[in-house]
Amino acid sequence: MGPQSTPDLSTEASPLSLSTVAVVGLGTMGTGIAEVLTRAGREVIGIDTDEAAARHAVTALEATTARAVRRERITERERQDILARFRTFTDLQAAADADLVIEVVPEDYELKRQVFAGLDAVVRPDTILATGTNALSVTRLAADSQRPERVLGVHFFNPAPAMKLVEVVSSVLTAPAAVAAVTELAHALGKDPIAVGDRPGFVADGLLFGYLNQAAAMYESKYATREDIDAAMRLGCGLPMGPLALLDLIGVDTARTVLEAMYAESQDRLHAPAPILGQLAEAGLTGRKAGRGFYTYDAPGSTTVVPDAESPAAADELAGGRSVTGVGVAGSGTMASGIAEVFAKAGYKVVLAARSLEKAEKAKARIAKSLGRSVDKGRMSAEARDTALAAITPAGSLDAFADVDLAVEAVAEDLAVKQELFKTLDKVCKPGAVLATTTSSLPVVACARATSRPEDVIGMHFFNPAPAMKLVEVVRTVLTADDVHATVRAVCAKVRKHPVDCGDRAGFIVNALLFPYLNNAIKMVEEHYASLDDIDAAMKLGGGYPMGPFELLDVVGLDVSLAIEKVLHAEFRDPGLAPAPLLEHLVAAGCLGRKTGRGFREYARR
Repeated sequence: MGPQSTPDLSTEASPLSLSTVAVVGLGTMGTGIAEVLTRAGREVIGIDTDEAAARHAVTALEATTARAVRRERITERERQDILARFRTFTDLQAAADADLVIEVVPEDYELKRQVFAGLDAVVRPDTILATGTNALSVTRLAADSQRPERVLGVHFFNPAPAMKLVEVVSSVLTAPAAVAAVTELAHALGKDPIAVGDRPGFVADGLLFGYLNQAAAMYESKYATREDIDAAMRLGCGLPMGPLALLDLIGVDTARTVLEAMYAESQDRLHAPAPILGQLAEAGLTGRKAGRGFYTYDAPGSTTVVPDAESPAAADELAGGRSVTGVGVAGSGTMASGIAEVFAKAGYKVVLAARSLEKAEKAKARIAKSLGRSVDKGRMSAEARDTALAAITPAGSLDAFADVDLAVEAVAEDLAVKQELFKTLDKVCKPGAVLATTTSSLPVVACARATSRPEDVIGMHFFNPAPAMKLVEVVRTVLTADDVHATVRAVCAKVRKHPVDCGDRAGFIVNALLFPYLNNAIKMVEEHYASLDDIDAAMKLGGGYPMGPFELLDVVGLDVSLAIEKVLHAEFRDPGLAPAPLLEHLVAAGCLGRKTGRGFREYARR
C-alpha cells in the first residue's frame, strides 16, 4: 500500500485488513498468540532476539498442530499450511510489511519503549502497534511513539489458544479505526473481545490480582495453610485453580509487577503487594517456571507439585475425637434442610428442629423432594432414599436435642438470634455434645460465650446448596477444645465434605477473599470503566470463573452481600473494603437480586 492510499487512522474508517501480523517476543504468550493467528489463516512473523526462543516457538507449533492432526481436528495438509504461515526472525526489520505488530516482551517499560522505537523506524505509517502489557501504561507507550494514534493494547490470556477473552485497550490517543480493526481481528480469531480504557490490570487482571494479593497476605499471616486457601476457593467458589497455585502459574514476579503498577495508580492498600511476593521474587522463587514458589515442583516448568517442608503430614483425623452418632440441626430454611440431608445420607440419626413441628415437617418434605430428584437422576437408589428419610425426625422444639452428640444451628444470620439459640442448646444438650454454628460472617466466639461451655463450640460453615458443595470451613475460636476440632474434622470426612481450618475472624477464608473482589467489580461500574456485561464476560472468559461478579451478587442477594461487606470493613478497618455506594443504594431501593426480581439486572417474576 503506497503513501497515497494510507488510511487516516484519526477517522471512523472501516476496519483495516490485518492479514500479516508480527509477534515480537516468542515466550509462552507470544508463541500462543502466533499459534492462534496462524490457525486463523494469518501470515505471522515471529521476532525474538533469542534464536533459541524462536526455535522453541516453531517446535511448539509443530507439536500442537501434530496433536491436532492426531485428534482429527485438522488435516495434515492444513497443518503444513499453518506451519508455512509462521516464519521467525531475530531482527525488528522483519516487521516492515506487517499490518499489525503485537509486542509481548517482558513487563519492563524501558524494554517495551525500545521495541516501539525500533518499530517506528521500520513499519509502514498505517501499521497498528499493539502492546500485550497487562500492567504498564498503554497511553505512555503511545505518547512516546511517533504515531500515537495507531498504538493500543491487545491483552490475550494464557494459554492464548484456549482462552476466549481478549481485552482491546485504547488510550485517549488511539484512533477509532485502529480499535475497530483489532476488534474485528479478535472476532475472526474466534475470541470474545471487550473494549476497555487504559488503567493497570484493565478489567480481568484489575479484579483478579487484588484477590490474589489478599490470598498471599492471608497465607503470609499464617491464618490458613496454602492447601486450605486453595481448596477453599476451588470448592467454595468453583474456581479452576486456587489463588496461590495460580500465582505460581502466572509468576510471582509478574504478579508483583502488576500489583505495583495498580497500587501506583489506585493507592488502594488492597493493591499494595504483599511482602511475601517480594521476598519470593527476590529469592528467585517465582513459581512453576523456577520449580518453586508457594509450592514446590519436581522441575522448573513442571506442573507436578511435590511434597516439601510445608506439606501437611498424613494424620488420623479420628484421633482424639468424640463419638458422634446423633446430630441435631436447628432451622427450617434451605441451608438447614440441606445440612440435615447431608447427615442423613451419611448414616447419622438426625433431629431436625424448627420453631414449630409444622415448619420442621415442611423442611423434611423439602428433603424428600431433593432425595427424590437424586433417585430420578440415578445418583442414589430408592432404598437409600428411604433409609435417609427414615433417619430424620422432625421436631418443634430444641428440647429434642437432649441426646444428640452434635448440634448444628442454621438459623438467621443475626447474632442476637444465634446467641439466644446457643443459650438454649447449652441447657438442653448433654455434657460433651459439640455445638456448631453455620455462620458465614459473625464471630463464632460470641456464640460460644453465650454458653457455659465455650470449649465445646465451633464453626461449621457449609456452602449452599449443602448437598452439592464439598467445602466446609471449620472455624476454631481461641476457646475451642482440640478434641472438638478433631471431632468436626472426622464428621466432615464421614459426610464426604472437604474441611479447611480457619480462625475466628470476619469472612473466614472464602468470603474474606470473595467479597472484596465483588466490591471492586461494583466500583468499576460506578467509575464507568466497564459495563456489567463486559465485567462478567471478562471474569468468566479470562479468569475461568463459573459466574461473573454481578451474576453472583444477584444470586447471593445484595442485602446479604452488603452485610458481609460491612462486617469485613468493620473488622479490618481498611478503606478499600468500604462497601461500594452503588451496592448500598440498590439495597436501600429494595433491589436485592433474583429474589426480588431486580438487582444489578432485572429478572422475570416467577
